[in-house]
Amino acid sequence: MRPVIGICAALERVRWGPWEEVVAMMPTSYVHAVQAAGGLALVLPPDDAAAADPDALIDRLDALILAGGADVDPAAYGARPHPRVGHTVPERDRFELALAHRALERDLPLLGICRGMELLNVARGGTLVQHVPDLVGHEEHRHTLGQFADHDVELEPGSLAALAARAERFAVKSHHHQGVDELGEGLEVTGWSIPDRLAEAVEDPRSRFVLGVLWHPERDESSRFVAALVEEARTALPPRRS
Repeated sequence: MRPVIGICAALERVRWGPWEEVVAMMPTSYVHAVQAAGGLALVLPPDDAAAADPDALIDRLDALILAGGADVDPAAYGARPHPRVGHTVPERDRFELALAHRALERDLPLLGICRGMELLNVARGGTLVQHVPDLVGHEEHRHTLGQFADHDVELEPGSLAALAARAERFAVKSHHHQGVDELGEGLEVTGWSIPDRLAEAVEDPRSRFVLGVLWHPERDESSRFVAALVEEARTALPPRRS
């Protein structure tokens, strides 16, 4: 049986042909990474009813991916917005925080990617650095026009991140301007950018599989992070409602 991997979708206004509409969307790289690992990808658009009753979706999933996208609204962690905070989608934040909280309570395997790592930290009561260049003094964690920044990360030996990567240092594809400030409850930092030591991976060692990475493993065909999530989901498929 293929494990069902839910991937949270973005809400964005896009234009194609004669149309311009708000759409639920995600890069196909997420879907392809799940499928290549033997999982069944299920795209999850924001849904206020599901946010009120997240079990309606969680019961149907074997693992959850919190994907990249717009900045998390600073109101979600009780902060005032920095002038460089970009587009936010509170409806998406509400939905994904509800799913994250319930997934964590039920010990469902969870992988947060870029924004998803940030949202995982917020779900655990943490806060965010709203504009990383203020902290590290440069813009080299992101590029423009759809290009990723390439830099190295160092992973804690023996950590879930290092076990998933099968390495303790490697190059990643990065595109973000926010990051972890106050660390969420139960989370540990297990990965850092080189050379500026920005937190690039967080995980909960008490949980079955709870991992956040600030880079984009779904865009790197050699990366094993999505595959590690799918494999963990496959090892113990939970019962679902009929």
